[in-house]
Amino acid sequence: MPHPLITQDHIDQFQRDGVVLIRGLFAEQVELLRDGVEANMAEPGPYASNNEKKGQTGRFFDDYCNWTRIPQFEEAIKHSPVAEVAADLMQSKRVQMFHDHVLVKEPGTSMATPWHQDGPYYFVEGQQTISFWSPLDPVTDASLRCVAGSHRWEKEVLPTRWVSEEGFFADEGQYMPVPDPDAEGMTVKEWEMQPGDAVAFNYRTLHGARANTSSSRRRAFSLRLVGDDARYIERPGPTSPPYPGHEMTPGQLLREDWFPVLLQR
Repeated sequence: MPHPLITQDHIDQFQRDGVVLIRGLFAEQVELLRDGVEANMAEPGPYASNNEKKGQTGRFFDDYCNWTRIPQFEEAIKHSPVAEVAADLMQSKRVQMFHDHVLVKEPGTSMATPWHQDGPYYFVEGQQTISFWSPLDPVTDASLRCVAGSHRWEKEVLPTRWVSEEGFFADEGQYMPVPDPDAEGMTVKEWEMQPGDAVAFNYRTLHGARANTSSSRRRAFSLRLVGDDARYIERPGPTSPPYPGHEMTPGQLLREDWFPVLLQR
């Protein structure tokens, strides 16, 4: 039986569309995660960015790979039902940590989160992958937007650098151009969400988010996990996150001392 937070319909939606909404996934961890975000912003990690772009207003802070140094993040991951829900949605016996990600759009932030897939930035390949995006503030217009079925596209979407919009890797030929889902009539899934709700989506699901033109902050905690078939893959250049010195080889399971197993059924 699936975890009580979800039904077979949630699993079917995730498998078919590559995205599904889970109400209340981090409901018991909202205050903990808010404290963690404040700690993260007070002491940013080496990958932190304010995504400053000429002509843009506001502040779009993001940072990742901080769960081992910010105890609130580690506690939220361990004490929430996220690993069990991930196993059910991915149809995986094993759930392994990949990384955490914090995204904060202050009031009046004009920069949107560009359309992208997570997968092409990562050194992970597999069908059993999952990202969770959970707002820590009520969201309407600044919610995550995901293109249904894009996880099954034959080619991956070109990864770009968010501020410069340049290609992330020198070899762009193996990727499809970044589409415009609204102009091209694609099915875009988005929801009004409350703190602790979570959008679950595959690493290859195309997604983005609007600017935050409201008078309220939009803090979000994102968590990336992998399942049974996930393996290390080499990309045309340094990945994001880079994890220097990982010493893994193509086809290898992610090393458990860096990426701990959260659940094994």
